[in-house]
Amino acid sequence: MAKAKQIKVTLVKSTIGQKPAKVATVRSLGLKKINSSVIHEETDAIKGMVATVAHLVTVEEVK
Repeated sequence: MAKAKQIKVTLVKSTIGQKPAKVATVRSLGLKKINSSVIHEETDAIKGMVATVAHLVTVEEVK
């Protein structure tokens, strides 16, 4: 069985001044402080959350 791809999501911009839904999305991704990073499997749910806050985060593929 093939292993799912993994992505590294990093918060690069502050959530101050963002709407509460965007802040909640960043928090649910597991990001708290600027430059904090988490690794997630690339599922549709995660891709949707990342797309919602794309202006606040960067994404790279983990090998």
